[in-house]
Formats: sequence, structure tokens, C-alpha cells
Amino acid sequence: MLEYIIKKYPNRRLYDTEQSKYITVSDVKELIISGKAIQVLDSTSNEDLTRTILLQIIIESESAGEPIFSSNLLQQIIRFYGSSFQNMFAKYMEESMQFFIQQPFIEQQADMKENFVSDPVAAMTKLTENNIKAWQDMQKGFFNSFSSSTKNDKKKS
Repeated sequence: MLEYIIKKYPNRRLYDTEQSKYITVSDVKELIISGKAIQVLDSTSNEDLTRTILLQIIIESESAGEPIFSSNLLQQIIRFYGSSFQNMFAKYMEESMQFFIQQPFIEQQADMKENFVSDPVAAMTKLTENNIKAWQDMQKGFFNSFSSSTKNDKKKS
């Protein structure tokens, strides 16, 4: 997927190079929601500012409504910075997100609607059991790959 290039100018304005117009951070958020992969570059140095803009979008979204990240969760994430587990945690989070978005939610929603009418408790129990099993399988794969890479690193030493 080609990245949608946005230039950030010294006056702090964002320029959409595809549509040749200035846009807002909210517009960037809408591009992302619509499925575009974006890249934000400093207009003078070409420094990649994508992460900074994405974090700004998250901060604004967290402040505007029901937050995804609790204070406790944010504190736990901060504790990983600089620790020996930082890279492992980052990889785990990225793989967890990929796993989460690849779930067949549409099928689950259709099944759940049908089953929810007849037996809501059974429908929720089945959905929970399926999700727990899927998460456990994903975690086993992740930790097995991490432990095998650690063993390989020790053999090289």
C-alpha cells in the first residue's frame, strides 16, 4: 500500500500532497480511519514526523471522549520504556493489534445477533470462549517465537 504523503510546514500547517491543499489534524485522522497509510514529512528537512502526528491524534481523541487508555495502563506502558522488555512489549502490542483487526467480526456479529435473540447468555459465553482461545493461541505463538529467538541469541554468544 502506497503511503499518503503529508508535508508539515514551519507554520505548523499540514499540506496534503495528493489533493494539493492544507488540511487539519482531524483531516489526517479521517484519512487514517478511511484506511489510508500516511506519512508526515517535515517540509524542509524531510524528517519523518508521522509518529508525532499520530500521537497527537491519539492525545486529542483520548481527551475528547471515552478514552481507550486508562491512567493505570499508561503508567504500565511507561514502565516498559528503557527496560529490557521494551522491544518485546512493542512487538507483542503490534501483533496483538494485527490479530485483533483480523478477527472475522462481521461473521461473529451476525452469529451473535441470531443467537442473542434465542439465548443471550449462551451467545456471550460462546463469543468469550472463542476470543479467549484465539488470544491464548496467539500468545503461545508469540512467546514460543520469543523464547526460540532468545535461545538462538544465547547459542551465538
